[in-house]
Amino acid sequence: MTAAVARRGPRSAKTNGASEHLFDRELEDLPAELRWREWMLRVEAVIFASAEPVTREALTRVVGKDCSIDLLIDDLREELRARPYDIVAVAGGWQHRSRSAYAPAIRASQAPTRSGGARLLEHEAAVLMAIAYLQPVTRRELLKIFGKEVSRDTIATLRDAGFIASGPRSPTPGAPYTYVTTKRFLSAFGMETLRDLPDLERLEDAGLLSHEALVDEEFAEPGSDGDDQG
Repeated sequence: MTAAVARRGPRSAKTNGASEHLFDRELEDLPAELRWREWMLRVEAVIFASAEPVTREALTRVVGKDCSIDLLIDDLREELRARPYDIVAVAGGWQHRSRSAYAPAIRASQAPTRSGGARLLEHEAAVLMAIAYLQPVTRRELLKIFGKEVSRDTIATLRDAGFIASGPRSPTPGAPYTYVTTKRFLSAFGMETLRDLPDLERLEDAGLLSHEALVDEEFAEPGSDGDDQG
């Protein structure tokens, strides 16, 4: 190592270390009102720029250590009340979402959307619903629900869409893989956690879902091979 390179090393390290402190989170030189306004703008900018729900941890990196993220979000949502979009809690974070009243206009425009998910066939949507409610669940357990085996192609479609992933091995003989839903599933369907899934009993009471609907032939698929082992 030359003397010149040796001299550059410490200075580079010092510069990099200093750059980590260039971003002013606290904004102590601003009056309280302007400080709050700047924090609001920062949080909205981060959420707007992100293609995925933004976590609380990420937002705390751009505001003061004593700043309440929840109060900031409340103030932002209040300002957006007259706008066609909102900031909503989904998949463990926050994301900009268009209001449902404007969904027909968005569909009619045929414009690509950031939150646009894969279009599922009816039986694929039914399998996804079953996994969501019964997870972790194996293909053999899905077979008992639908009356026929769920094909690997259907599982692959749901995987490729980012809606499901492999869960823990089942304690049943052969230790087959189970399937669980993902954060992408929560985000796509506008849920913060799985607790936001509609209650099955309420759906049945409202006539929107029944056990017979889950095992109806229109959701069943041609037979395929057995449980996944990988």
